[in-house]
Amino acid sequence: MAETDRTGILVLVATPIGNLGDMSPRASEALAAADVVFAEDTRRSAKLVPAGRRLLSYYDANAAGRQEMLGRLLAEGKRIALVTDAGMPGISDPCFRAVRTAIEAGAAIEVVPGPCAAVAALVISGLPVDRFSFEGFLPARKGRRAARLALLVSEPRTMIFYVAPHDLEETLAEMLEMLGDRQAFVARELTKLHEEQVRGSLSALLDRFRARPARGEITLVVSGCAGG
Repeated sequence: MAETDRTGILVLVATPIGNLGDMSPRASEALAAADVVFAEDTRRSAKLVPAGRRLLSYYDANAAGRQEMLGRLLAEGKRIALVTDAGMPGISDPCFRAVRTAIEAGAAIEVVPGPCAAVAALVISGLPVDRFSFEGFLPARKGRRAARLALLVSEPRTMIFYVAPHDLEETLAEMLEMLGDRQAFVARELTKLHEEQVRGSLSALLDRFRARPARGEITLVVSGCAGG
């Protein structure tokens, strides 16, 4: 067999964002068929990966150091599945590094599509969905966060953010100050037992979560500028 014929396959596998019933049969098959599974959180992914399957961590802090191993495994003809903590790999995680490594190695790349918190929150937000911008997590440092928000003042598209629960109040306050009192939507713990959906102006949402701080995973959807 020629060396090029032995090049492996990288499979990006979407996993549930909360409700395990959203795990598709094809996603389960992809994990079962993999020689190695790279996972953002091996403890969470172990619930989905068949016993005995090789499971390796792959997250922001170690992704750069994993690329050589990934490239070598693909060159050996291995079938590699990549999963994130939850949802679609490549959305606010280092999946793009793995994809680049696979492209450089000449490996095949497959995708098993499925749940994505950003899209799920967008479509139930009640805000325009014809054009949108995924902004992920805002910078942790206040100055850099303010600079990012300044760039979004004139953004006409609906914007989607991921927000840590302990940052939600401050994020809403800064958005209110810099973007004005726009309509927004907070989706908390989507598809889980304690799912919560809260719609209203940024000021109303700020009052709501000041009174009752949020917990769990949060997706924030904010309307674009009025002139857009």
